[in-house]
Amino acid sequence: MTDVVILGLGYVGLPLAQEAVRAGASVCGYDVNEAIVASLNACRSHVDDLADSDIAEMRAGGFTATTDEARIASAATAVICVPTPLSEDGGPDLAAVKAATRTIARNLRPGMLVILESTTYPGTTDEVVRPLLESSGLRAGVDFHLAFSPERIDPGNEKFGPRNTPKVVGGHSAACADRAGEFYGRFVDTVVRTKGTREAEMAKLLENTYRHVNIALVNEMARFCNQLGIDLWDVIRAASSKPFGFQAFYPGPGVGGHCIPIDPNYLSHNVRSKLGYPFRFVELAQEINATMPEYVARRAQDILNDSGLAVSGSSILLLGVTYKPDIADQRESPAVPLARLLQGQGAKLSYHDPYVEHWNCFDGGVPRVDDLPSATAEADLVILVQSHGVYDADRLAGQARRFFDTRGVTKGPDVYRL
Repeated sequence: MTDVVILGLGYVGLPLAQEAVRAGASVCGYDVNEAIVASLNACRSHVDDLADSDIAEMRAGGFTATTDEARIASAATAVICVPTPLSEDGGPDLAAVKAATRTIARNLRPGMLVILESTTYPGTTDEVVRPLLESSGLRAGVDFHLAFSPERIDPGNEKFGPRNTPKVVGGHSAACADRAGEFYGRFVDTVVRTKGTREAEMAKLLENTYRHVNIALVNEMARFCNQLGIDLWDVIRAASSKPFGFQAFYPGPGVGGHCIPIDPNYLSHNVRSKLGYPFRFVELAQEINATMPEYVARRAQDILNDSGLAVSGSSILLLGVTYKPDIADQRESPAVPLARLLQGQGAKLSYHDPYVEHWNCFDGGVPRVDDLPSATAEADLVILVQSHGVYDADRLAGQARRFFDTRGVTKGPDVYRL
């Protein structure tokens, strides 16, 4: 008998498996990707937050990875942690969720607990997952337990991980919520229960929509503050001195990762399809945040023009191409559309990123520089796209002919800021 099988061994499923193993649970990881399974069984990690040594520790604790779905039938709990990218119509692509659910349904047995962690729109657990599971002939809340618990993984966050980040849980019934709470309570410090699965699904979208909208607010402020000659970074610093009623958000060249640029669209799509009207805050925020790479490219053009240079033929060095500092994750990174815009205008692009050896953001890719000081000094324009901790931004700005800081980390006067 296995305590838990986790379907999907990516940046959500693998840290969850790690905490469960540390708590003494017997854990099996299921994935359809044979290469990932083989790599994990050989103690090699493919996610930022876990090193090879972490996988070795998990393996020593009994963790195994498999492509054999029959292993699911021996588990007390099955947790779905598969991706939910955007579909062509702007809603969540539930193909992986449905496939994982069907796999569980083929191996479902009475008394099993099934939990969906993949981010999606409110109603997915009850309207999509439950019917697929009940095709087995077993009924949710009667023959098996069903719950939704949104993932809250923050890659690269050294302070908060799966154990000390409160876990929201919504059950199909009170008994389902109890069972899910007991499961997570074995290795998570705090469990927060909601009235049902829809409330838990909505809580995740509210968290990310809140950030999405506030980031859009400061991104729009960055545009007109630049025109008005106002230092927005100093404005935010001053506003942050208020001990109540204010939380600082910062502008940037765009938003990346899965959560901010993707998740709020699930809610917007759901509102439009079910209620027939737009979620205007989300759609406006999406418009603002999605056009930030274009704004940065336009500012780069203006900076070069001020020196009598055109973008076409100018050498532009991009520093940091991941979506967050100090990790290798490139999902939805704003560096990609920025590079495509500048390349489309004829710029001679190069990049540096300590976490990215090869960057194929378009056909042919972008050449990587190894000698950062020399490349910085030789480029017509250096754009700090991601502020990795290894970058001494002020020193690099001093070496550069022109330095465009899109992250507000430099202090010198001779720097262009967002």
